[in-house]
Amino acid sequence: MTKLECSATNCYYNEDKYCCKGDIMVDGREADHAGGTCCASFRERKGDTARNRTQQPSRTIDVDCKACNCVHNEDCKCAADHIGIGGSTACKCHDTECMTFCCK
Repeated sequence: MTKLECSATNCYYNEDKYCCKGDIMVDGREADHAGGTCCASFRERKGDTARNRTQQPSRTIDVDCKACNCVHNEDCKCAADHIGIGGSTACKCHDTECMTFCCK
């Protein structure tokens, strides 16, 4: 499992920069830089929506990855020890990005 720190604090699954979802999907099939990727699992927390309590926030997570051009992508799974998801002002998934993306 990959260590994940997420700055998309407006995400429904984000709690103290950790994810409560259990697994995420990084998208970016044609990406050649971090800005071409996104966390496809991002879901905006709206209004007074309660924080997700289906799972506890976790420092490690399974990361499926469609960013085929990333050196960390091994058979559509992220093999990096640690990744960061950026998007402190995100309102939709395309406002996020995988900060660890490194083009082959």
